[in-house]
Amino acid sequence: MHWTYRKGLHELGNGSYAWLAPDGSWGWSNAGLITDGEESLLVDTLFDLALTGEMLTAMRAAAPLAADRLDRLVNTHANGDHCHGNELVEGAEIIASQASAEEMNELPPDALAAFMAMADELGPAGAYLKHCFGAFRFDGIAFTPPTRTFSGELAVTVGDKPVQLIEVGPAHTRGDVLVHSPADRTVFTGDILFIDGTPIMWQGPVANWIAACERIEAMDVDTIVPGHGPITDKEGVRRVREYLAFVRDEARARFDAGMSAFEAARDIELGVFAGWLDAERIAVNVNTLYREFNNDAQAADIVELFSQMAALAGFGPADSTPTKEPS
Repeated sequence: MHWTYRKGLHELGNGSYAWLAPDGSWGWSNAGLITDGEESLLVDTLFDLALTGEMLTAMRAAAPLAADRLDRLVNTHANGDHCHGNELVEGAEIIASQASAEEMNELPPDALAAFMAMADELGPAGAYLKHCFGAFRFDGIAFTPPTRTFSGELAVTVGDKPVQLIEVGPAHTRGDVLVHSPADRTVFTGDILFIDGTPIMWQGPVANWIAACERIEAMDVDTIVPGHGPITDKEGVRRVREYLAFVRDEARARFDAGMSAFEAARDIELGVFAGWLDAERIAVNVNTLYREFNNDAQAADIVELFSQMAALAGFGPADSTPTKEPS
C-alpha cells in the first residue's frame, strides 16, 4: 500500500493513525495513535509545544471519542522530538522503558534550550545546530517524565486491541521501544527506522540495532511507521539494516588500519546511501562504532560531534569549534 508523504494525520485503518512531518530531518518526527472504541494510546509527542498541540488538535478532530482524553502515551525513546510535548497529554499514563526514563532525566528541555542559547559561541558547530534546530522553540516546556516504566516487554490493551511494547535498545538511544499493534497489522518503530534519511547511532551497539530491524522484518505487519520519514514496508527496514551493516564494516576496516574516527567518516564513500538526508551523521555513527570497537564506555563529546557533522555538511572545519560543554 502506498502512503503519500505529506505533513499531517494519516488514517491507517481500523482506528489507527500516523502523524507525519516531512522532510523527516532533524526534529521533524512522526507519531501515532491507536484507538478502539473510546480508548486510546498515543505513540510519542513532538519536539515542541506548538507542534504537539497542532497534532493533538488533528487527532481529536479525527477520533473525538478516543482522542479527546488520551488514556496512555508511550515514548519510544528519550530524544526530545519524541517526548518534549508530553505535558500537553494531561492525565494520561506515560510509559517508557526504564532506560529511556533515566536518559530523559539527563536531557530535559531546558538543557537543550541552554545548549541552543550558546550556539553563537560554538563556531561552525553552532551554525549547524541552528540549521538543525532553529525552527523549534524549547523555552517554556515543562519536563514531563514517564509515570510507568518497564524493561524487556510490556503488554497493554487499547479497548479490545492487544498492543505489545518491545524494548530493543540500546541502539539509537539507550532504551528504544517498538509499539506493535497486531490487530492493526502495524508497528510504530520510533527512531529504529529513519526512512530516506540517515540513521544516527548515539548509543549502539550496532548489533542491537540490526537485530531490531530483523525483528521488525519478522513481524506479521503491513504498515511500518518510522520515527522519521515516510510510512514504509519491510523493504524500507531492509535498507536501514543494510546501511548499518555497511557502515559497521567500513568503519571496522579503517579502525583496523589505524585511521581516526573522523578520518574514517570522511573517507567512507556512502554509495547508494549518499542521497539520504543528513549523510553527515556518519561522523556520529563512526564515532560510536569506534568506541564500541575500543570497549570505551565514556560518553562522546557532543559539541565535537556536532563540529564534525558541521564540517561534513559544509559549515566549516571541524577543528575550528571551541570545545565547550553545555552548562
